Amino acid sequence: MASGSGQRENLTYERFGEAVRELAQTVADDGYEPDIVLSIARGGVFVAGGLAYALDCKNLHLVNVEFYTGVGTTLDMPVMLAPVPNAIDFTDKKVLIADDVADTGKTLKLVRDFCLDTVAEVRSAVIYEKAHSLVKCEYVWKRTEEWINFPWSVLPPVHRSGEAPKQNNEAL
Repeated sequence: MASGSGQRENLTYERFGEAVRELAQTVADDGYEPDIVLSIARGGVFVAGGLAYALDCKNLHLVNVEFYTGVGTTLDMPVMLAPVPNAIDFTDKKVLIADDVADTGKTLKLVRDFCLDTVAEVRSAVIYEKAHSLVKCEYVWKRTEEWINFPWSVLPPVHRSGEAPKQNNEAL
């Protein structure tokens, strides 16, 4: 959700690299050693990859969740898109859910609830967390109330040179 002030948090690729490394250090210092890093696509893919490397966790899974349809606009509830991971693969594992931001927290709650009955333990790590998030993550790099400009989503999609972009209302 966008802040009422209109201010934006701008994250660069360089600062993102520092953020992921600092976030991983927080996880390591806490003594949590995940068996699986579970990425919430799309923004969580970048975070999960960085965390998996930094924490030396080679078991990386991905779940596609659709929720945001534009800046500050969402579906009523998030939904998992196919292919949904097989929960049996997570049995008795320590899972670290990774995403770029815990805004409403609805996406994280959906994924956490998906894991709860199967895994040994589940924790969440995000670059940003907002105060109103339903899920309070165990690992947070920074708390903000601003809309975040992530380096991977601020520019429009690329297209073949000379080709007009297709009409697409999906902003995230």
